[in-house]
Amino acid sequence: MAMASLMGSKKWLSFSFSFLLLLLLLVGVYAAGVQSNDGSDTRTLEKEQLLSSENSTMAVSLEDVEEKLSKHAVDDPEEVVAMVAESIRNSTERRKLGYFSCGTGNPIDDCWRCDPNWQKNRKRLADCGIGFGRNAIGGRDGRYYVVTDNRDDDPVNPRPGTIRHAVIQEEPLWIVFSRDMVIQLKQELIMNSFKTIDARGYNVHIANGACLTIQFVTNIIIHGLHIHDCKPTGNAMVRSSTTHFGWRTMADGDAISIFGSSHVWVDHNSLSHCADGLVDAVMGSTAITISNNHFAHHNEVMLLGHSDSYTKDKQMQVTIAYNHFGEGLIQRMPRCRHGYFHVVNNDYTHWEMYAIGGSANPTINSQGNRYLAPTNRFAKEVTKRVDTAAGQWKGWNWRSSGDLMLNGAYFTPSGAGASASYARASSLGAKSSSMVGAITSSAGPLACRRSRTC
Repeated sequence: MAMASLMGSKKWLSFSFSFLLLLLLLVGVYAAGVQSNDGSDTRTLEKEQLLSSENSTMAVSLEDVEEKLSKHAVDDPEEVVAMVAESIRNSTERRKLGYFSCGTGNPIDDCWRCDPNWQKNRKRLADCGIGFGRNAIGGRDGRYYVVTDNRDDDPVNPRPGTIRHAVIQEEPLWIVFSRDMVIQLKQELIMNSFKTIDARGYNVHIANGACLTIQFVTNIIIHGLHIHDCKPTGNAMVRSSTTHFGWRTMADGDAISIFGSSHVWVDHNSLSHCADGLVDAVMGSTAITISNNHFAHHNEVMLLGHSDSYTKDKQMQVTIAYNHFGEGLIQRMPRCRHGYFHVVNNDYTHWEMYAIGGSANPTINSQGNRYLAPTNRFAKEVTKRVDTAAGQWKGWNWRSSGDLMLNGAYFTPSGAGASASYARASSLGAKSSSMVGAITSSAGPLACRRSRTC
């Protein structure tokens, strides 16, 4: 209809250049656009704007209008189609959540962050886990314990109100903080089962001393801490429960040490600058999720598996999801032994030697990650088989699926193309690697404030 109107108007313009007839032309174009029900109204209004912008002549042809519109076309229409499809998918997922304006595509965060009353509903976090550690409930079924005192004067007889007093209790506890604080631990913070450390709402650092030990316990959630500059400690008495304390030999200086434990979830923490590992899981530990953390400035980032000879680690299952491996990292993101490891939708922006390594025939399923290789042309490979001949590791099940390789990064796969082992190392559905930037944009502790979405 708009086309017919313009053609008729062109005939009138050929007889007269009067302002009145031009005005009639514009009215006709507008009317045609309003009456159309097939989406041509927008196109008609665009033509009207182009016509009104022509000050040099009033004799504007239909061909001139079409030429001007064509300048707004994209070179690759398929790219726009893909963008629209992606927007639809994101929108659909957000609507499922019931919080259209808040959903990010990160399934953990979208489970709880959209709630402006998150502070009153803190324990909802325990229902938002994913991956192998999804059943870690921490202190969900217990009372709140508020840490009011940042001191750690006596690791054997900790005073009430301190974090050490909280974590050694026998009952389930959801541990929160009364204010910003820096906690310098004299000795390892040895945790009892069914505990959540939840630092949301405050800036809480565990730094410049000993750090966290999760040993022979279950159901632990660590959320929202800054853990850095951890140092070796030990050769001292340390309390591990209300009824037991004992002699501790030297600790390595890990940020988080998981030893013979299960159902552990480490989420939204910042970890850096420690004497040994940032997260180490050994001695048969399993059912672990490490998610939404920001790792930086460290050499040996993550060790999963005690030794090549310790075969009980074959039961180990670890999900590593939505983390940002950032500035100043060298290797072990992670370094795996024996078990099943799902590395999914992480953002690797820095490494100096390699990103993912292993020995002793681990199964590694890398899906939907973004790997940005360093400028060093000898460090482009994502993977490293540690101290193992190619004749041995060619049978190990390592694969890359849907990963985005940047700046020359490459993943060396091995093993069966479609093996049941990969299914056992799949703990959740991977999203497209194109979404990694958005999914991991909030990695590390969140700036949560009362009565606002977090």
